[in-house]
Amino acid sequence: MIHNISYRTFVYSTEEEENVVKSLNYIFSEPSPVKTITEDHFGNKIFILSEKISKKRFTKDIVKFLNDNLSTEDKKIISDELSRRMDDKGNLFLRFDKQEAYDENLKLTYDGDAIHMRIKIASYPVSKKNATIVAKKIFNFLE
Repeated sequence: MIHNISYRTFVYSTEEEENVVKSLNYIFSEPSPVKTITEDHFGNKIFILSEKISKKRFTKDIVKFLNDNLSTEDKKIISDELSRRMDDKGNLFLRFDKQEAYDENLKLTYDGDAIHMRIKIASYPVSKKNATIVAKKIFNFLE
């Protein structure tokens, strides 16, 4: 019911890479991100950590983790904003606060400095409507 889950986050020059990886370890059971190096407009290095997870065992674990660890408030936000968080290709977009994840707390954020997650919902034919129906079966908090 899920094709894949991908994530991306940035490690800025003011952050310790190990701390950001610890945040990823909280959400993803066995992360093995690819590191890309770029620079900001001041010439400071920025590391981009990203990964695409396709193994069914891991995607199921992540869905269970989200179902079990999202707060009631965040579940309501996702449910209320589902049509805005889902695109026409069946991608569900979520952002999680890196600092909260470091402290082992799962918290949605609207901030750009976050762990960006994209969940590719498997539906046929591919459409926002069909993906939404499938998402409601996968996530126990969607109505």
